[in-house]
Amino acid sequence: MSKPLEQRQVGELVFVCLLLALAAGVAVQAWRIAGFSGISSPGAFPLGVSAVLLLAGICIGLDTLRKPASGAAGWLAAARQFAAQHFPRCILVFIALAVAYLASIQWTSFYPATFVFLLLAALYLGRGRPLVALLASGVSTGLIWLLFSLAFSVYLP
Repeated sequence: MSKPLEQRQVGELVFVCLLLALAAGVAVQAWRIAGFSGISSPGAFPLGVSAVLLLAGICIGLDTLRKPASGAAGWLAAARQFAAQHFPRCILVFIALAVAYLASIQWTSFYPATFVFLLLAALYLGRGRPLVALLASGVSTGLIWLLFSLAFSVYLP
């Protein structure tokens, strides 16, 4: 008894195409290292990895093409369904926090920016428990300082 095919997810075919493009790009870069002059040549391992990526991408692509198309009617409905499935509000807020954190390191320094980022992230993701967020971000920033200053002897501005 065969099980019925599941429907193709919105964006799944695009993802497979991107996977194949990535694998082809890795193959080109691996070939540029040294070609394939021997099994112990510098480009042999990256070429092997790219071959596995290409093979996996082809297998996944064939499996994806076998599935029936998603139930979205039109590209706009498909884009909305894709956004709803893969970019919920918590992901978008966290991306905005991460971008703000990376930008704020330029104006402040590493440790205050890290503390504020961890505090805001813990407040948002922890559903607004301020004492836990303050404690977690303080301890984490302190451990980062200890690790880099004492263990690695690296000064972070």
